[in-house]
Amino acid sequence: MADGVSDTETAILDAALAEVLAHGIRRTTASDIARRAGLSRQTLYRYWPDAQAVFAALVTRELVASLPDADTTSADLDALVELLVETADRVRRLPLVERLRDTDPELFARYILDRVGTSQRAIHAETVRRVDAGQRAGFIRAGDPVQLAAMVLLIAQSAVQSAPLVAEWLPDEAWRAELTHALRGHLAPTRGIP
Repeated sequence: MADGVSDTETAILDAALAEVLAHGIRRTTASDIARRAGLSRQTLYRYWPDAQAVFAALVTRELVASLPDADTTSADLDALVELLVETADRVRRLPLVERLRDTDPELFARYILDRVGTSQRAIHAETVRRVDAGQRAGFIRAGDPVQLAAMVLLIAQSAVQSAPLVAEWLPDEAWRAELTHALRGHLAPTRGIP
């Protein structure tokens, strides 16, 4: 058992991921997930009340797993921005994110636009921690770390969600370069301006 997650929970989430990648969320049921996990539906229901709760846990697991190791520190603004861009690029390329974008865009939009979920809260909290450390080290501008991190989340989330729309103009390397400029510009200390 890793991080308080039982082997059964892991098996259920792994099965849910396989089903969603194969069929999309709308066409995946609790029965499909249980069958793929080699469990009964009743066992699945001991951990989650329904398939939607499993999907929410799956999205959280996959997104939080994309976060960099908490022990990773950034020596300067360039290192922090590189870490943020690498993380956004990992999220953008997650098979689950690609599948949701392709087969379940309304659900994908709901997770991104309509509510702040567990994974967004975890990403925001980690970003607050890193922004605060950067401010104490002097390489991030003054301001409320909670608010600065919220804008980092919005910038990165928008870039991840909308990347396919602008791929014609921003192929992979250009996407990374422009996101780097946006995040650096947002976080850089301003000379002579409080």
